[in-house]
Amino acid sequence: MSWLPDDFVHPLLVPLPGGGHHLRPIREADTPLDYPAVMGSRERLWTIFGPAWGWPAATMTYEADQADLLRHEKEIAAHQSFNYALFDAAETALLGCVYIDPPERAGADGEISWWVVDELVGSKVEQALAALVPQWIAADWPFEKPRFLGREISWSDWLALPEHPDT
Repeated sequence: MSWLPDDFVHPLLVPLPGGGHHLRPIREADTPLDYPAVMGSRERLWTIFGPAWGWPAATMTYEADQADLLRHEKEIAAHQSFNYALFDAAETALLGCVYIDPPERAGADGEISWWVVDELVGSKVEQALAALVPQWIAADWPFEKPRFLGREISWSDWLALPEHPDT
């Protein structure tokens, strides 16, 4: 059984309130913008995602990031998981990502997490994203029990949960 209904169509563009930023599915072609965003915020991102995902490694190369984005692009096309990049209006800067994944731990039917680049921590853009994501998931995604990692549950508490029976 798939974690999403067969007829589910994922959103292709999600504007943030205020009109200056939007989310869209990430693509391999976004590597020139993704790599500096990730590596420019790598130390903080490691404190968030490192224990759970081992990402982003200090030694991550441009080519490794490109391969990772190609994997994400294929997973999105297959509806296996979703990575939405946060862009400015002209898509000249990648400013963060939102991950929508099948549950790895028991008690949820979808697991959602996100980040912004260091320069946006505490900003109105980060606040708008944090307000938007739960509303967007409730409105446009077919989850009954989404879990917001690092928000409603800490990463360490999430890691302590039993594995989801379908994993």
